[in-house]
Amino acid sequence: MKIGVFLWRGIFRVEEVLDFLGKMWQEKNDFLEKIFEFADFPSALAWMVQCGFAIEAMQHHPERRNVYNKVFVKLTTHDAGNRVTEKDRALAAKMDEIFVKFSG
Repeated sequence: MKIGVFLWRGIFRVEEVLDFLGKMWQEKNDFLEKIFEFADFPSALAWMVQCGFAIEAMQHHPERRNVYNKVFVKLTTHDAGNRVTEKDRALAAKMDEIFVKFSG
């Protein structure tokens, strides 16, 4: 991947760009994957609980793993042959939306 100069209300250092890219959803091996990082364990746990309500409402079953202040998430749709679908993308967007409440 080539890293150029990003202009958007200023110039960002390469480290900032790489940090941002590392926080994006990655699609690989028929999964959407992302690592969410929080200030502490209670925040990570609270986020997981809040996401649980959205997960249940969407009738989706993601793989989530928590280690202290980090939550590792993998999304795939089992009913579609274990591949990424719009259902996964919708849940990913919802998880990001909920994350904003915990990253302030």
